[in-house]
Amino acid sequence: MSHPKPTPIAQALNEQLEKAAPEILAMLSSYGRRLYFPKGIISQSAEAKQKAHRFNATIGIATEGKGPMALPSVAAQLGGIPAADAVTYAPPAGRPGLRQAWRKKLLLENPSLADRKFGEPVVTNAITHGLAVAGELFIEPGDVMLMPDKLWGNYKLTFEVHHGATIETFPFYKGKGLGPDNGIDTEAFARRLRELSQGREKILVLLNFPNNPTGYMPTPAEGDALAAALLDQAKRGTKVVVFCDDAYFGLFYHLGARSMTESLFGRLTGRHPNLLAVKLDGATKELFVWGLRCGFITFGPGRPESADVVCEVLDAKARGAIRGGISNVPQLSQSIVERALAAPGIDAERAAKCEVLRKRAERVYEVASQPRFAGSFSVYPFNSGYFMLVEVKGVDAEKLRVHLLDKYGVGLIATGAADIRVAFSCLEIEQIEPLFEALHQAIQELR
Repeated sequence: MSHPKPTPIAQALNEQLEKAAPEILAMLSSYGRRLYFPKGIISQSAEAKQKAHRFNATIGIATEGKGPMALPSVAAQLGGIPAADAVTYAPPAGRPGLRQAWRKKLLLENPSLADRKFGEPVVTNAITHGLAVAGELFIEPGDVMLMPDKLWGNYKLTFEVHHGATIETFPFYKGKGLGPDNGIDTEAFARRLRELSQGREKILVLLNFPNNPTGYMPTPAEGDALAAALLDQAKRGTKVVVFCDDAYFGLFYHLGARSMTESLFGRLTGRHPNLLAVKLDGATKELFVWGLRCGFITFGPGRPESADVVCEVLDAKARGAIRGGISNVPQLSQSIVERALAAPGIDAERAAKCEVLRKRAERVYEVASQPRFAGSFSVYPFNSGYFMLVEVKGVDAEKLRVHLLDKYGVGLIATGAADIRVAFSCLEIEQIEPLFEALHQAIQELR
């Protein structure tokens, strides 16, 4: 299938990449090469905002007096947020203040980024949209993407159905059972990465930590091993694009052993020209605002000396993808998140909510590992996030799920033929033991 040639603006961006980091240009999909941010209504309106001191008749909103036209019944719902920060269009890359605030947050929570050169976060319509934008930039139909065999099902829709990638997996765990000895199988990851890279110029990798559906965050040693395998493959000549899906970042409980408290993004940025890290995160889970749909995509190039140019080009292409897809992320959501990040008590508030979830996770860890349940299910290691996963014994997970609903009124998720996901994030402490008792009884009945 032939594609139209890049426009002069897109070609100019590509030429910048060719000069600054030809490896990154080679990583782009054909659509990514064609992407650009148009010098049209948006850019002309931005210029007018700076210089049109008499009349500004550019952007398509209705104004009244010195602000946007707003219905009183709408303005009454905004509380202390001015209509200008709620009902107007946001820039395609996001509110500048929010982008700067999120970058500052990344630096505070990921000390390894202090001496790294990386881009300013671009605002996306939450993390799923960020993943789709990353796919548009870097995935060509037929490209191979490596991820754990314990994966979020929506990746298949996003990357296989939408972008035409082929998802390959590696065994996530070394074994079942709680404790550090059964953590991530980093050797299996390195081996699978080498196998899939044979004969390919480029490979994509997605690592989601804390993981959905398992609730597992690597230990520092495991994180080092994953990063070392990726760096080694880059040194072997493969172009490696790593999507770091950090949706549940910050929810670390250190069950069984101490886990990492930083994103792999910091271990990968600026390490090798053939290695590009792409961070996907957001306010969604970190600030407990799921429905606001406010996420971010951040680029971590491999060449520090040309990182500024690379990030500028990728920023423009990401803005083009957003402009051509959804135009922009809602202004009101961004205003709420930006104001929340500036609130003096937000760190304490987040810590308090994390502590609630930690106590639930600890109780699950204690209950699910009781010997009386060992004949019914095995527990996969978990230490973070919202979820934990069990492997049920002797029954089909989907049949078990339906039986739990019909007889016990218990809702769980079947993620595979034998795997059941429990979202302890929505369980009160006193509900945890009865839930696992119901799971045990249902398994015994079906067997």
